[in-house]
Amino acid sequence: MRSFFVAALFIGLLVPCGLTALAAEAEDGYTSLFNGVDLDGWTKRGGSAEYAVEDGAIVGKCIPNTPGNTFLCPEQEFGNFVLKLQYKFLEGGNSGVQFRSAARPEGDGERVYGYQYEIRPGGDMTGRIYDEGRRGHKFGIIWLDAYTPQDRLDAAQASCNEGQWNDVEIQCVGPSIKTWLNGKLVVDMFDSFSMKGFFGLQIHAGKSGSVAWKNIRVKDLGESKWEPFFAKADDGKYQLVDAKFVLPEEWSFTEEGVLHGVHSKSQGKDGLVISNKNYDNFIARVTYRMHGGNSALYFRAEETSAPWVLRGFQNEIANNGKDSALWHTAGIVDGKTIPGRGWVATNDEFIEKVRNKDDQWNTTSTAAYGDRLVQTLNGFCTSDLVDEACEKTGKLGLQMHGGTDCEMFFKDFEVMPITDDMMKLIERK
Repeated sequence: MRSFFVAALFIGLLVPCGLTALAAEAEDGYTSLFNGVDLDGWTKRGGSAEYAVEDGAIVGKCIPNTPGNTFLCPEQEFGNFVLKLQYKFLEGGNSGVQFRSAARPEGDGERVYGYQYEIRPGGDMTGRIYDEGRRGHKFGIIWLDAYTPQDRLDAAQASCNEGQWNDVEIQCVGPSIKTWLNGKLVVDMFDSFSMKGFFGLQIHAGKSGSVAWKNIRVKDLGESKWEPFFAKADDGKYQLVDAKFVLPEEWSFTEEGVLHGVHSKSQGKDGLVISNKNYDNFIARVTYRMHGGNSALYFRAEETSAPWVLRGFQNEIANNGKDSALWHTAGIVDGKTIPGRGWVATNDEFIEKVRNKDDQWNTTSTAAYGDRLVQTLNGFCTSDLVDEACEKTGKLGLQMHGGTDCEMFFKDFEVMPITDDMMKLIERK
């Protein structure tokens, strides 16, 4: 009887210090990031908040009226993953969970920047994505998930257990970012600003705030890679990869790997770069600057006998408010004109705020996933729509529009295919 009591007492003593970590390790495929005992393997970055281990949980406390947000970060970096944890507010304030994040020098310390899962005491806005130290509050945009339906936000907030433990889940798979609060889906967005980084537990600067976190575990899903269409050959010169030129005499690479195109108004045919392969579900991006004319990032396009060759979607490049707008062009097949649909999505007023003018570089991207088409310009979503009439596969391409004087510069033309295995994860509800 005595030996049973001693054993039970010993197990009881394990509860506050190690059981959390053991339970997390037991979950299939997950690794605990917190041992339940101390902060070994964690680093404080940024401000003056204090962190300690109390009753098997990490507790962060705001130091009132000190500058800078503070983050407690594990050493590892992750690309694709599922992160799960629980949080509870001990004192009202503001908090969040960083992911795919990094840090830069700032003053005598460093500034954490990157994606943040927002956390607030009553659940308001909890689970939304803020871009800490980077895009947050630029151009009047607070949340990167600007297209999240209000009913999803309301359902998630209603699930919040104020003053109690709440479940957080964050999933990143390639460009797909999804979040849950207490099992309720909050955010389902596509964004490619960063594809790998560290996690961080935030204590926001202010007058007060204390938060506890526990059961912190992660399932590592590897890392998705961009596939470039421009690459340096053995002779040191750049060339196309898995793509071809239309009007190759109009295209050349600089020593730095920038694709330069010059097109004359007298040439009625488009100058193009066209991928050799079709792509169905993917994210593609390109950085560009231009002198006159008109251009586009083509996607899910087919080659036709039309002078402009490609029929399908264009992520527009126009050096005006139509940059990153969505145009659907016509084509000629077997001598017959197949009509296009014209403008499918525009957002001129916002695009004029976001785009860089006066011969500066801009980066545009398209995520195509089933019937969902998402356009971004310089990291800001300009349209996110479901288009049941859209083509489901086709070529990627870069355009110099025929019949106009045009000079284009392109760099970092890349694609990241979304594989069937990735889709199984992205489809999780």
